Amino acid sequence: MKGAHWKKAWDWVAHTRLYVEAMVKWLILAGVTGVICGVIGSAFHIGVEEATGLREMHPWLLWLLPAAGLAIAGIYRLLGTEGQGTNDIIDAVHLGRGLSISLLPAIFISTILTHLCGGSAGREGAALQMGGTIGYHTGWMLGLDDRDMRTATLTGMAAFFAALFGTPLAAAVFAMMVVSIGVVYDAAFIPCLTAALTAYGVSRAMGVEPTRFAVEAPGVLDLWLLVRVAILAALCALVSVLFCTVIHVVEHQMHRRLPNVWLRAAVGGAAVVGLTHLCGTTDYNGAGMAVIAAAVEQGSAHPAAFLLKIVFTAVTLAAGFKGGEVVPSFFVGATFGCVAGPLLGIAPGFAAAVGLVCVFCGAVNCPLASILLAVELFGDGGLLYYALACGISYVLSGYNGLYSSQTILYSKLKAQYINVHTNAHHAGHPHEEPPVRGSVRE
Repeated sequence: MKGAHWKKAWDWVAHTRLYVEAMVKWLILAGVTGVICGVIGSAFHIGVEEATGLREMHPWLLWLLPAAGLAIAGIYRLLGTEGQGTNDIIDAVHLGRGLSISLLPAIFISTILTHLCGGSAGREGAALQMGGTIGYHTGWMLGLDDRDMRTATLTGMAAFFAALFGTPLAAAVFAMMVVSIGVVYDAAFIPCLTAALTAYGVSRAMGVEPTRFAVEAPGVLDLWLLVRVAILAALCALVSVLFCTVIHVVEHQMHRRLPNVWLRAAVGGAAVVGLTHLCGTTDYNGAGMAVIAAAVEQGSAHPAAFLLKIVFTAVTLAAGFKGGEVVPSFFVGATFGCVAGPLLGIAPGFAAAVGLVCVFCGAVNCPLASILLAVELFGDGGLLYYALACGISYVLSGYNGLYSSQTILYSKLKAQYINVHTNAHHAGHPHEEPPVRGSVRE
């Protein structure tokens, strides 16, 4: 009996040790990753802001956009990172594929060049790619195994996103959910959140202000307003489908008609220059944060702004310029909501905020992360309206999305396992059933 008690006590100690070792491992990974992502993310943020400021001071830099496209193509070829992007980061988590450290300087320099010369792009594509690369290589240096390397990649994604936008909770949940819709990588929560908070703290210490908007949200819950917000969310879901479809179609057509990467970069850059002069404004170049702020905080937006931003962004990214699609999705959603909301009797600023998170949600298929993003960007006033809107946008946007490597594991219409890639499935189409355990398919 005495020996049995000692065995139980020893087993308890052994099991406890496993949890302690795991916690220590994740805290070390998160701390190192968070600091590195915080420093590099802050430098990147400052670089993009400085590049944008220079372009606004010297409008002639826009004419150098085709040359910048050639330079970006040259950088990617020189560093051996041609064709790599956010989908490769997602595949690193899905399939355990390695990530080249060369992607870090490639996307850093190329995104700043894109913003310096007026390409229409965001920053989060660079954030996910640089963060994922940093997390992966940090895990490699710590000697983590294959499964832990995937968590390390998610940790870097969360940290870099938090450093850029100042939204640590949304960043952590987004990284955990964006890879496989319907499954949350719960084991990654502590490392992702810890790294995101660390990176956020570093970015604040380096003078990077978090992205925040002043929104006058409804003070009380109103049934009729809920109905109108639901209608706006349904319209935003259609806009998110349009946004993703145009992005993918333009990219496909440009690659098919202009297979030469150098020619594609030069032609695409020249097209953006031409579009800018046709519009007579630079509102659609760069990230467009000033336009987003005007829509949300002042309730002011051009009626065609969301359509023009879609076109500018599609041409920019299809030509090979770097940055990402999430901030453009903010722009598209905010300007569309600002214009469509008043037609439904919704205050334009609040409608712009709803539109921003709805189009983002429809584009990335992450409703919970979108709700948390709304709280961190706009405050918790109007939380139930944002939640309803994100839920509707998620369902009605179908199986479309920005990232083709993303998988949607469960149907948006019923509790059914489908395991399909984004942009490769529609409701009612046949799908592959999960493998039976022990079968050859497994």
